Amino acid sequence: MSLMEQIAPGKTGAEQLRAMMAPGQGPGIGRTLGFQLIEVGDGTVAFAGVPGEHAYNPIGTVHGGYAATLLDSACGCAVHSKLSASQAYTTLELKVAYHKAMTAQTGPVRAEGRVVTIGRRTAFAEARIIDVDGRLYASATSTLLVMDK
Repeated sequence: MSLMEQIAPGKTGAEQLRAMMAPGQGPGIGRTLGFQLIEVGDGTVAFAGVPGEHAYNPIGTVHGGYAATLLDSACGCAVHSKLSASQAYTTLELKVAYHKAMTAQTGPVRAEGRVVTIGRRTAFAEARIIDVDGRLYASATSTLLVMDK
């Protein structure tokens, strides 16, 4: 059983995501990497996290996988916010651009995702990671498959 079926069965995508924001309800990847969903709109979402040494690569910066995971989450959940209770999605493609390295000194970051277009079977979304001063660290575009459950 999926996390969504456990915490918000029969609810729309936006309702499911809002239920996931309750304390202790987020997915394991957020706990592992230290980020959480903080906003859900109509085709938009935001995640907050603090990159740090827990996500470092061997060269002493935050691993690109941290940014890619945040961006994939932001794109996917933006699409999820537009789905009916009988729909699901999966990522088909994620293209990430790294603009600036993150370190433990970066401080809190925000990943903002938004739906560009959504159709019966395919959705396109984009996301970006910024710090509290609005500096851009990474951005992504994503193609997602929309399907019936």
